[in-house]
Amino acid sequence: MRYWLMKSEPADVSIDDLAAMPKQSVAWYGVRNYQARNFMRNQMQIGDGVFFYHSNCKEPGIAGIAKVSVLAYPDATQFDAKNKYFDPKASSETPRWFNVDVQLVKKIELISLSALRGYPELANMRTLQKGNRLSITPVDPAEWDFITTQLVK
Repeated sequence: MRYWLMKSEPADVSIDDLAAMPKQSVAWYGVRNYQARNFMRNQMQIGDGVFFYHSNCKEPGIAGIAKVSVLAYPDATQFDAKNKYFDPKASSETPRWFNVDVQLVKKIELISLSALRGYPELANMRTLQKGNRLSITPVDPAEWDFITTQLVK
């Protein structure tokens, strides 16, 4: 089992939106970074733990815990010419972009970015490193354990 931090802009899909969706599940669409895509396509497995992270908002941070519920499959938005995630180089025969489905485990009290930065146990957490802009990052099992046992309320 692996662990991940997946960023979503609450204006697009928030933890409350996820909670209101059928089966409390959403396709993690629109990823257009090859490294993040490769994490989904090549490494994520059903049941992997996910920190659902609100980004690009007034108070970024971990807003919930989720799990990977469906393995990677082609992201349909890449084929839709009217969609902002359209990719003219993609085809159904050779898709370039993939998504997984993520299902809510539980909504939590927000653990802010500034709070995360305050714990020496998380000093090496990839998403906290200077210059990191990936929307999906692996989480070390020790970091997952610390956050879920010490910070989740």
